[in-house]
Amino acid sequence: MKKRLALFAAGLMTVVGAASAASTSPDAIPDIPYTRFQLPNGLTVVVHEDHKAPVVAVSVWYHVGSADEPAGKTGFAHLFEHLMFSGSENHKGTYFQPFELAGATDLNGTTWFDRTNYFETVPTTALDMALWMESDRMGHLLGAIGQKELDTQRGVVQNEKRQDENRPYGRTDENILLNAYPANHPYHHETIGSMTDLDAASLADVKKWFHDYYGAANTTLVLAGDITVAQAKEKAAKYFGDIPAGPPVPRQQAWITPLEKNTTAVQHDQVAQARIIRTWIAPQLGTDDSVGLDLATTVLGGGKTSRLYQRLVYQDKLADDVSVGISPFALSSQVQLSVDVKKGVDPKKVEAAIAEVWNDFLAKGPTEDELERAKVTNRAGFVRGLEKVGGRGGGKATILAEGQVYRNDPGAYKKDLERAQAATVASVLATSKEWLGKGSYTLTVLPAAPGFDPAAEDKAVKGLADAQGRPAAVLPPAKTYTVDESTVDRASGVPAVTTFPDLTFPKLQRGKLKNGIEVVLAERHTIPVTQVQLLFNAGYAADQGRKLGTAAFTAQLLDESTKSLDSVEVARRKERLGAIIGASCSLDNCSVGLNALNTDLKPSLELFADIVRNPAFKADDIERVRGQWIAGIAQEKTEPEGIALRSLPPLLYGPNHAYGIPFTGSGTEKAIASLTAADLATFQADYLRPDNVRILVAGDTTLAAILPQLEAVFGDWTPPASAIPKKNVAEVAIQAKPRVFLVNRTDAQQSLVLAGLLAPPTKAKDALDLGIANGAFGGSFTSRLNMNLREDKRWAYGAGSILTDAQGQRPMLLYAPVQTDKTAESAAEILKEARGLVGDKPLTADEIAKVRSQRVRALPGSFESTSAVMSAMNGILIYDRPDDYVQTLKARIDGVDQKDAEAAISAVVKPDALTWVIVGDLRKIEAPVRALNLGEVHVIDADGNPVKEGKAKAAPATKATKPAGK
Repeated sequence: MKKRLALFAAGLMTVVGAASAASTSPDAIPDIPYTRFQLPNGLTVVVHEDHKAPVVAVSVWYHVGSADEPAGKTGFAHLFEHLMFSGSENHKGTYFQPFELAGATDLNGTTWFDRTNYFETVPTTALDMALWMESDRMGHLLGAIGQKELDTQRGVVQNEKRQDENRPYGRTDENILLNAYPANHPYHHETIGSMTDLDAASLADVKKWFHDYYGAANTTLVLAGDITVAQAKEKAAKYFGDIPAGPPVPRQQAWITPLEKNTTAVQHDQVAQARIIRTWIAPQLGTDDSVGLDLATTVLGGGKTSRLYQRLVYQDKLADDVSVGISPFALSSQVQLSVDVKKGVDPKKVEAAIAEVWNDFLAKGPTEDELERAKVTNRAGFVRGLEKVGGRGGGKATILAEGQVYRNDPGAYKKDLERAQAATVASVLATSKEWLGKGSYTLTVLPAAPGFDPAAEDKAVKGLADAQGRPAAVLPPAKTYTVDESTVDRASGVPAVTTFPDLTFPKLQRGKLKNGIEVVLAERHTIPVTQVQLLFNAGYAADQGRKLGTAAFTAQLLDESTKSLDSVEVARRKERLGAIIGASCSLDNCSVGLNALNTDLKPSLELFADIVRNPAFKADDIERVRGQWIAGIAQEKTEPEGIALRSLPPLLYGPNHAYGIPFTGSGTEKAIASLTAADLATFQADYLRPDNVRILVAGDTTLAAILPQLEAVFGDWTPPASAIPKKNVAEVAIQAKPRVFLVNRTDAQQSLVLAGLLAPPTKAKDALDLGIANGAFGGSFTSRLNMNLREDKRWAYGAGSILTDAQGQRPMLLYAPVQTDKTAESAAEILKEARGLVGDKPLTADEIAKVRSQRVRALPGSFESTSAVMSAMNGILIYDRPDDYVQTLKARIDGVDQKDAEAAISAVVKPDALTWVIVGDLRKIEAPVRALNLGEVHVIDADGNPVKEGKAKAAPATKATKPAGK
């Protein structure tokens, strides 16, 4: 659950072009310059100027969340968030459409305990449109919300809840909140709410919620990016100045309710292994204690070098994974320990070992080295988080908004940075003794037996009773607000966006090391960080003729011991440097990446090269990772998506094709169990070698600076004498007839409907045409598949179609996680849409134009981060694109017309050649699916093996705590 707190970091770098400080000292606290003002109606506006890209992040935070819901109304804050996307009085229809046409990125909304936020990043020229839309739903919503809209979003939210709970461990959050907080605590219930309360929500509730909480005085608007303060003042007053302040909103007060004693419970689920989740209640965000606990939990369970990981995974070999972290909220925080127990191990033995480590830490605290590494880890994370102006995952708009909404100070992050920087071993120990020695709630999740009834188990959970001492909510000081007369003619509709900024993308520069390795650089001087990637032509496809999973397993072992450093020392050095180093594989490639702070680039590169060139493949490392890996495969076979991605590719490509493997890349238990150090060394010699690599660099450096540094660590790397093996990615014939494969997952709340086809390779001449056509069919929110199954039928939280990049024929997947009782109907709708697409309902010119416009207009905001630039560089090198591919993409997209797009997708979508994989409770879905006559029906298990009729073996069934959203 480790939720790294972006605001907790120490000794942060100057961030050039993103945040500034007066000094370049490593100990300087960064400054995110902002201006704050308030409109006469009470709307608070925070402005941050960042002109590196022609985009503006618009972030609107309403100070209301699930903590404000009265009894019997759980889930309403989140349900209302969904209704805010249903249109407004002056813009009927889905909220997303104008933003898609304008090329918005990071468009969404989320609800959490203490706030509801809506955000989008738009081209600078689309800012008026965005502010018109946000202000129209803030000030003019209720006339557009009727029973139909309420019923639609109620159905969508209920399917979101089913989808979350259908995942392994997906029912834990509700249980934990019921037993960690007293019944009268605002955090006692899940944000998404109960099905019963959602069913009971009425239009009267909608109107009251809007009236009570969605006034201007309860709202913060953050504008971050290519905007000036003068522009922000003019536009905020223009679009929001006439919106009433709303009634005063009582503010919930912090209420810390630590448990008096340790309590335990057991939950059963369709999971592959037991999981122990232990929760403590702690002080709220913005306190000395929450900062200290963030550092303490990093030492206890923040990664491979942490106390608990070392004891449970390395030493005692009792667990496959362990983490400890703090989730800080406005009224209190939760510290949570999560342990995936190794199969066959008694959870009580794990708990005994945890107690020993915990008690030792509470007696002695962290070492100086542990504390310093925790600070550096957080410092590096904060620096990296400042690159983007907005978005769901963080960025500067989020940092400023959190400070203003929760603490009435957009610059509150500085106080937390200072607290973390000043933390000592003694202070962290004192905080830990105070809060981590109190009572906790432990939930142990065990694999369920056949015939288990999850609903009955959940219904039997009673939770804690009310507690004494809840502080009363406090009204803000009385203040008189006024509204301005509107100058906006809303009757004329959404402001048209007629001009768009040009794309800025760094020119690629090329060089070579003395041994011939090519280096490609994209300079990007936004934050003092450099990213380096070694790109190898390998991937899962290189497993053919080997034990399945060899490629990905070898990549994982690169991040363990080198010939001179054991795996723990490798991890410690990364932490001390604030460097992120990791290896991974995709279908056609393997890569090893470095993300380094420039102050420590030289030692980071030296460590990086040692990891790449000198892996030890030690027996202890192999056995430890093997156990984790096999547990991961078992986990995949409990997840609907994992089951489908393991089963479908072999059916599409056949067993003799390089792509006829599980697309998770993890291989099979049998293959992984038999892997040896020699197998890994052979793969390394065959593929991870200097004559099969290109080095990509992006970030705050120059070619003149980086080439000598790379030369020093990679220039003397020589290849083996053997030839690089060739991969078999031969063309596969289209299926002659449709086929249906059913996988049983007893008691599943939803079914996953997946249908696969084969498309031409990414290099194909019509790849762009196909991509745009797919955007209209199933690749965007307003696509046909999503609008049908989500917005019209309300059977799914989301549905669509995906094209995966590949050197050979790539898969096109049509997908829909749907409520169980609509499984057959959903499959029928997908088939109907596919037939219409290539039959009597081809894509229209308007549909193609919409996607084309969105793709072109999103370009300026698509490369705001160095990681996005690096991703584009990958595509250029892997698919032999010209160096100016990104800069010239607009012209090529503009050149796609309806005829081209229709021809491209018609060549791929063959309704009578679909290969269906449907995962769900066969007791409920098998007969209706068979009655559809989609094709010949086969029942298979989670490994893809045939199951005899009447003997369908149930596939065993993590949900990270997250804000509810779209």
